[in-house]
Amino acid sequence: MSDVSGEKLVGIVLVSHSAEVAASVAELARGLSGAGTSVPVAPAGGTEGGGLGTSSELIAGAAASVDRGVGVAVLTDLGSSVLTVKALLAEGDELPAGTRLVDAPFVEGAVAAVVTASTGADLDAVEAAATEAYSYRKV
Repeated sequence: MSDVSGEKLVGIVLVSHSAEVAASVAELARGLSGAGTSVPVAPAGGTEGGGLGTSSELIAGAAASVDRGVGVAVLTDLGSSVLTVKALLAEGDELPAGTRLVDAPFVEGAVAAVVTASTGADLDAVEAAATEAYSYRKV
């Protein structure tokens, strides 16, 4: 599956302990990526019951929904979200092939990942852009 232009794009999953935070960061990243190509971005926040926490089922579902066959970058907020993604990756069959946990700041990394993916960049370039967000200076 690909976007409307026929180009296969790296998918982005944003994992937070809060559904609202994951959805808001996804909306921000999409909005800042411009009106061009529609990058497949999915939030995976909170638990199935709507509480705070992380859910392997929500993460796996989000990854499947954004998989276009060229890789999925997963960005996480804190502690157990990282551990949950690592456990899913270790299981080997819960996430699409080419899924990668990206070590990046959650908000800035998400924006950088989505903007870079929107150019048609590969998973390595998307990961590099997101990781580079650690060096963004605000003063």
